[in-house]
Amino acid sequence: VHDAWDGNASPLGDALLFNRKLWAVFLSEMTDNKNPMPKQVRQNVANLGLFVMNHTVTVMKDPRPERLNSLISINRELAARLLGQA
Repeated sequence: VHDAWDGNASPLGDALLFNRKLWAVFLSEMTDNKNPMPKQVRQNVANLGLFVMNHTVTVMKDPRPERLNSLISINRELAARLLGQA
């Protein structure tokens, strides 16, 4: 969506919805006291999740490609860490 920005709200909305669903799963897992990860790690990921959810609303209200940069960066960094590449 970012690289092919044409101002069309439909692909952006679909991408943001998918990202919100993904982060809803992360938030759910991080707030589960049965999760074996250290509490500080869970708190940090949960804080990122809250930022992502709030920033997504900002992007939806005023869609501009540069507003996607932080969401893309967070997702890439988390994916790299989950894959053990960072």
